[in-house]
Amino acid sequence: MARSKSSTRWLQEHFSDPYVKRAQAEGYRSRAAFKLDELIERDHLLKPGMAVVDLGAAPGGWSQLVNERLRGNGRVVALDILPMQGISGVTFILGDFREESVLKQLEEQLSGAEVDLVLSDMAPNMSGVDLVDQTRAMHLAELALDFSKNWLKPGGNFLIKLFQGVGFDEYVRSLRAAFTRVSIRKPKASRARSNEVYALAQGKRA
Repeated sequence: MARSKSSTRWLQEHFSDPYVKRAQAEGYRSRAAFKLDELIERDHLLKPGMAVVDLGAAPGGWSQLVNERLRGNGRVVALDILPMQGISGVTFILGDFREESVLKQLEEQLSGAEVDLVLSDMAPNMSGVDLVDQTRAMHLAELALDFSKNWLKPGGNFLIKLFQGVGFDEYVRSLRAAFTRVSIRKPKASRARSNEVYALAQGKRA
């Protein structure tokens, strides 16, 4: 089947993207690692000994980067409904983080440690219908926020990818109710024409 003009254009843009080339050269699993790297540096998100949970982690670029930055002094647990190739030093749990069996595995892996940071770079499979895609994306964001409320320690932080559109403002208000400080970030590695941004919610309220 012939590719559409839009998919051909996307492929051309993807393979000429400097962050894609850099990820390949430096051994990262996705260009998204550079978005997180900028935010880690800017907001000092990582400290030795932290417990970090990465939701929707596959293919593993964020877990890979966090594990590298912690240098073995911390704990990284990655969860996804999709399989993910193993990363030395990262615990991967295959399954839906809403399911009791998956949460039980997470609890076992944390061994009583409190979660300091929850990451979510999740996005739905895009249909191309803006309202449908936005609704699905906001649903995933709500699930990630619920998880954070239940698992983050008081004072913990939550970083999530969001798409600006229907439901965005209400979601940010929900973050402000649950955390003491909320900032919206647009990393340099995010494509300028994309409506994606990252919300950093710091200081989970007790």
